[in-house]
Amino acid sequence: MRLEADLTELTRIARLAAEVIRAVYATPFAVEEKGIGDVVTRADREANDLICAALETSFPGEAVVAEESVPTDRATIEALVRQPRVFYVDPLDGTREFAARNGEFAVMIGISERGHALAGVVLLPVTGQAFVGRVGPGAAAWVEEESGARSDLRVTTERDPANARLLVSRSHRPRLVEPFTSRLGLTRLVPCGSVGVKVARLASGQADLYVHGGGGASRWDSCAPEAILAGAGGLFTDLDGERIDYADADLTLPNGIVASNGALHPAVLEAIRELRDAR
Repeated sequence: MRLEADLTELTRIARLAAEVIRAVYATPFAVEEKGIGDVVTRADREANDLICAALETSFPGEAVVAEESVPTDRATIEALVRQPRVFYVDPLDGTREFAARNGEFAVMIGISERGHALAGVVLLPVTGQAFVGRVGPGAAAWVEEESGARSDLRVTTERDPANARLLVSRSHRPRLVEPFTSRLGLTRLVPCGSVGVKVARLASGQADLYVHGGGGASRWDSCAPEAILAGAGGLFTDLDGERIDYADADLTLPNGIVASNGALHPAVLEAIRELRDAR
């Protein structure tokens, strides 16, 4: 099966990038500002270069959109994202957590096909765990340890928001969180860095829900996590309940993210609609 072989190769590449990241993590390193509220280190850049070179070798001629090497002109971006298959790369998701040395960061490589998330790998350099998933016929998700041992991933079945564990950003909590938690009666808030780490926890049943209010997230933040969560039985949409369009040349996610176990999704979307209507 081609997709299975592709995921094996993406996992291998992600592990190579994780070695680069761990090498930097073990030494003093500088943290630079590349935009308002957006930081970068040499680990981001070195991992980005390694992944892009490896993808070109393993998947020659295929489109790659990587955070640290995005083209500057819109025409080139449009040509890339409208290819039948696109690799979305976040070489180091959770750079602030990396800089804080709290372990909550990830290497993420996703594949979109005709605008929809198809498959992806989220690898946690600190633990060596690779979270892998695919959607469509034969959808599945699993975690692969450094030893090669695999375990299937499955989301929780929690339906009551009062019992749900909501993952919230450790470094930049959106304004939506406070009114949202109040409206749904959510009391179990779990701070966590990195979209990839959050979705790994959702897919493995360690949490039930994550909501990002928009701004600060991009399509390389969502492609691999979406595929993994869907493969584990969850749902990943924008705040209106629509699927993310990976063929859109606007690489940001202005309408946010709702990632859940699926059972909680209708209540979450309804609460968000009510909050918007009340403005």
